[in-house]
Amino acid sequence: MKILIIEDEKTLSDSVVEYLTTEGHLCEAVYNFSEAIEKIELYEYDCAIVDINLPDGSGLEIIKKIKGNQISLGIIIISGRGSLENRIEGLEIGADHYLTKPFHLAELNAHLKSINRRINFSGHNEITANEIKILPEEHRAFVHDKELKLTKKEYDLLLFFISNKNRVITKISLAEYLWGDFMDTADSFDFIYTHIKNLRKKLLKLDCEDYIQTVYGVGYKFDLTIG
Repeated sequence: MKILIIEDEKTLSDSVVEYLTTEGHLCEAVYNFSEAIEKIELYEYDCAIVDINLPDGSGLEIIKKIKGNQISLGIIIISGRGSLENRIEGLEIGADHYLTKPFHLAELNAHLKSINRRINFSGHNEITANEIKILPEEHRAFVHDKELKLTKKEYDLLLFFISNKNRVITKISLAEYLWGDFMDTADSFDFIYTHIKNLRKKLLKLDCEDYIQTVYGVGYKFDLTIG
């Protein structure tokens, strides 16, 4: 998942980023209200982890803006305010989960997995797309029940394709999903071509249909109607 962490306490933010990165997530961190709004308006995320108390605004206003603009992403509130009233307010304005500080990072990750299943895969622990099967909590993929040996980027790419099956995906969207802010330093999209080429080769080797279709001048489409 691509996650935006909005937390002004840098030590906590760094701990969350480090832990979730080792769990296979792509994380970006901001430390105030204005940076958070800018990120949300410029980039797409699967989930935002939002602290309520920020130095230049309220995390609740960020959530209201996300919901008001009908931006589709999961939201987890992390806050030192643990009263019932605070929790109800956060959930009623659209948050999926509310964690009171201090919290266990493993619990945070469990909520992220729940959001990922709900948003992308209708709550299922196992994802199937024709002959492809993915076990997201184990970061494993199969074709005709034979395991695909994928790098992390190849796995992320396959998951992103299946999450957006039968839709045209631009090269910029792929780059942002795989690399986040670091895509701005790339001289070209050659790294995308390389990952797609390698993923396609591994899929075809296990007798998978060639679902990855190039949409010239735009990007790619994972077309499950083929075959």
